[in-house]
Amino acid sequence: MSDPNQMPAPDDDGAADHLPGRAAPSVTLPSTAGGSVALDDLGPGRTVLYVYPLTAPPGGAVPDGWDSIPGARGCTPEACDFRDHHEELLAAGATGVFGVSAQDTGYQREVVDRLRLPFAMLSDSELRLAAVLGLPTFRAGGMTLFTRITLVIRDGVVEHAFYPVFPPGAHAREVLAWLRSASNGH
Repeated sequence: MSDPNQMPAPDDDGAADHLPGRAAPSVTLPSTAGGSVALDDLGPGRTVLYVYPLTAPPGGAVPDGWDSIPGARGCTPEACDFRDHHEELLAAGATGVFGVSAQDTGYQREVVDRLRLPFAMLSDSELRLAAVLGLPTFRAGGMTLFTRITLVIRDGVVEHAFYPVFPPGAHAREVLAWLRSASNGH
């Protein structure tokens, strides 16, 4: 199967319930734009951090059993959805958008270039966000990977957590609708 919308949907196991109201973590991550980004120093406004398991290169292999892991497949469609709606997300009040995975910055640069992403990807190869914030993870192919989740950090605090994320290829539109509603005070 290659259509992530045909994959098993993840269940809400409550793994993100503790996140709204938490302070942004004192974690600094390397960026594909060069330098690094301190998550506790994002500045005023709302920043969208969409956290995803991994992107495979075109024709590249994913871990065995990938299609049977609820919510695992769909990282490229998710990135493309954020790309396609990036300007709208900013117009709706996001001051920035970042993708975050455990893949290294060099690998992520290839993804940014190949998919023509207008935003930077952040590398958390040590899974520090999982440790500090208690973000959900799973094991596949001998690796520990992030479970797909999106955080909206506003003025240094996690304002909202989207979890579970499904379908990933329509998720940026879900975030956009939330931003528009939050900006209108609803």
